[in-house]
Amino acid sequence: MSFYNVSLFSLLLVLCWVLETTPVIVNNDPEPFLAHPRYLTFDELTQFLKATAQQYPSKVKLHSIGKSVNNKDLWALEISRNISQGRDLLKPMFKYVANIHGDEVVGYELMNYLIEYLVLNDGTDERVTQLLSETDIFIMPTLNPDGYIASQEGNCNSLPKFVGRTNYHGVDLNRNFPDQFETTSRSGASVQNIEPETLAMMSFIKNNPFVLSGNLHGGAIVASYPFDDSKNHQTCCIESKSPDNEMFKHLAKTYADNNPVMKLGNNCDDHFPNGITNGAYWYDVKGGMQDFNYVYSNCFEVTFELSCCKFPPADQMPKFWKDNKESLLAFIEQSHIGIKGLVTDTNGKPIPGANISVQGISHPIVGTNRGEYWRLLLPGNYRVIVTANGYENAIKDVTVGNETMKPTRVDFQLSPVQTVADYVYTFSS
Repeated sequence: MSFYNVSLFSLLLVLCWVLETTPVIVNNDPEPFLAHPRYLTFDELTQFLKATAQQYPSKVKLHSIGKSVNNKDLWALEISRNISQGRDLLKPMFKYVANIHGDEVVGYELMNYLIEYLVLNDGTDERVTQLLSETDIFIMPTLNPDGYIASQEGNCNSLPKFVGRTNYHGVDLNRNFPDQFETTSRSGASVQNIEPETLAMMSFIKNNPFVLSGNLHGGAIVASYPFDDSKNHQTCCIESKSPDNEMFKHLAKTYADNNPVMKLGNNCDDHFPNGITNGAYWYDVKGGMQDFNYVYSNCFEVTFELSCCKFPPADQMPKFWKDNKESLLAFIEQSHIGIKGLVTDTNGKPIPGANISVQGISHPIVGTNRGEYWRLLLPGNYRVIVTANGYENAIKDVTVGNETMKPTRVDFQLSPVQTVADYVYTFSS
């Protein structure tokens, strides 16, 4: 072997050793967004959402549900596998809505983190992959972009005249929804005093079969569940229970239990046992979005107050993500508890708009135009009654288990109501 060949052989050996002993650096950080924390401006948010939808067209779709007073888009980002094919039958819809008060900003940025976390980890993280495969998730970083733009980082309390908290018209959007205890609201009074942001959200809620929703706020640390107000509008300290009170307590506790700060219940000079509270017991909120969801649609919504300081410095956001990440994911998973199914006629054709009631819980839900329904229920035994115009009632006794992400499938097939003419025809035949 020549000197040249020996030298070349030696060089190859050295190169092989270097390749074997040098670690290969792969950028597989599941949370790269934490590296340089800062709050996105609204224009940057718009660019981020559009870019995400363009980069992941098979699982991300961007919607504008309306406009703010100052003509800013009210963005809702939909994340779900195979999104281009439309929502799969019986796939439940979930939403997070943040920043209804523009100066309560932790939820705003957490939603941007959550968006990145879901799209980056789909296909590699088993939990995220299952969530996107089985849930149609909508994320709204801000319902009040005008208020957000007017707010100032570092302010722990609202500015004078509540600039930032309110929309551009100076209206608190979380006091602007039709109220269940007001006769005029329930009878469909004029919408002339309802803000464009509120109207857009009302339409979004009414026109989509959302099963579950989280409403993100700041200024306290607690999970607050319906009802937010009462018939007498007492200032505080009287529970206003919904028919699904135990379910709402479970939903609130799911979030709080997974948040190491919230579950302590002693934050911001407040005391909330187990980190949860009935909304009206804490203080009366007339015209809130949380109650509107439950009273006027099928959607169960819980409010999450995430920080003592409303607009903390951005360098605190990685800590807020760490505290809330598990809660945010676990709460989405609650879309898959209870029962779900299809309501059809005897030919298997979907019956739209069927009423699904649970004996002992005075809160019926309405099926979709595809015959689907979802009914959140805690583990136990229930009697479920389904009614629809022109059909005989159907009743089933069901048992709900306690497995996460595995609702009990209960389908109903309704028979047409027999009329006098039907009986005469049958007899004569």
